[in-house]
Amino acid sequence: MVSMEEIVSLCKRRGIIFQGSEIYNGLSGTFDYGPVGVELKQNVKKAWWEEMVHKREDMEGLDSAILMHPSVWKASGHIENFTDPLCDCLQCKKRFRSDHIEEKEYQLYKVFTAESKNNPKESDWKEESFQITADSKKRAKEFARQMLKEEKQIKVEVIEGSSHKAKRCPECGGELTKPRQFNLMFRTYIGPVEDDAAIVYLRPETAQGIFVNFQNVKQTMRRKLPFGIAQIGKSFRNEVTPRNFIFRTREFEQMEIEFFCQPKTDEEWFEKWTDIRFNWYIKYGIQKNNLRLREHSREELAHYAKACRDIEYNFPIGWAEIEGIANRTDYDLKQHQLFSGKDLYYFDDQTSEKYIPYVIEPSAGVDRVLLAFLIDSYREEIVEDRKRIVLGLHYSLAPIKVAVFPLLANRSELVQKAKRLSSELKRYFHTVYDDTAAIGKLYRRQDEIGTPFCVTVDVDSLSDDKATVRERDSMKQERITMSRIQEYISDHLKFS
Repeated sequence: MVSMEEIVSLCKRRGIIFQGSEIYNGLSGTFDYGPVGVELKQNVKKAWWEEMVHKREDMEGLDSAILMHPSVWKASGHIENFTDPLCDCLQCKKRFRSDHIEEKEYQLYKVFTAESKNNPKESDWKEESFQITADSKKRAKEFARQMLKEEKQIKVEVIEGSSHKAKRCPECGGELTKPRQFNLMFRTYIGPVEDDAAIVYLRPETAQGIFVNFQNVKQTMRRKLPFGIAQIGKSFRNEVTPRNFIFRTREFEQMEIEFFCQPKTDEEWFEKWTDIRFNWYIKYGIQKNNLRLREHSREELAHYAKACRDIEYNFPIGWAEIEGIANRTDYDLKQHQLFSGKDLYYFDDQTSEKYIPYVIEPSAGVDRVLLAFLIDSYREEIVEDRKRIVLGLHYSLAPIKVAVFPLLANRSELVQKAKRLSSELKRYFHTVYDDTAAIGKLYRRQDEIGTPFCVTVDVDSLSDDKATVRERDSMKQERITMSRIQEYISDHLKFS
């Protein structure tokens, strides 16, 4: 499997993803999508929207505001419960989630150093004591290495009977403070005065914007249960330890559905939506053996959830969630009805019943899903004794669909003909023109970003009006009359 380091390198090299604020040494937990990456991201969202909204008869779309009334987050429980337990290291001052720090065995060490390396006397030894983890002698080794570098004598001894279990800083072994709760929502102020009355929050999820618009959508679109509301949008969480590239960040995008259904039909819809979402990943190219479903244990479930399962992908960091499907029961609408005082009941014309709908929520992280597609499509091949890196992305996800090259950049008639063909193809596909390298290098560039087709205009094109079309995965080349290239590529993209 490709390593995360290789993916990060590819993303930087090919304009897919950059570190946020890079020229200022970066801002932790933020990333910028480059010219190629933004196209890939748009295609992932487009594929989701077309399948989940346009091709369904029971779905509506929404784009709710990022800033919402503070009472929304009181009703949802985020102000009170959306917290992580944090502790600080008194020595190195770094901050950690206390539930992520394991209890480890520590031992007290004595380090004796002497200025002379030629048989120093007992009186020459100087003593320092410190605690380090039993399974990592890093501090002791670094200390010893420095002493030897300075040509000083050193010996390290374990003080007997000093071994004990404790929660210590995983970086330096220092003492940690007691855990305290830390709310993950970003807080800001609305209006000119920064006081408690002006506090608002950057939303930590898009779901609440759907719940507060349930009646608006139902009434304006004349919807009857069951139906869903879909939304793609930015969310923000003040993660303590953002990590693993774009897997865990402070600013991210979600693709969420809240599917409203009758009570007692929720379990059936929960199973249906699990199948729908799991199969979506396979349809768009992820290998089935790299996906799995993980059922949440009773201890993991949110207090309002009846059931929840994750779709996990086998990342280089191990199995991790890319999407969660939850049965949220009627909790959310009940809460918003309670806090807002507005009627959020649904009246069923067929049964004359009045009830709060149950909700099934498939929620995917755009950035994590994109990362899974990148990793799953990455492959290395040896072609003519040279390494070829390919992103074998599903054609519909590929950032660029066609690249057009002149075989010789110093032949003006070839350049003009290639540019003219590129302009014509731009009317139908995202097409780029490139003449900044030899043809072999141009092919490799496009392979690395997953471009399905490369078209080369050569000397023969001037007489026969044909160009060579090369397919990414097979590298098969075929000469096609220029007037038929658009139709040829359209047919292949359609049936991918």
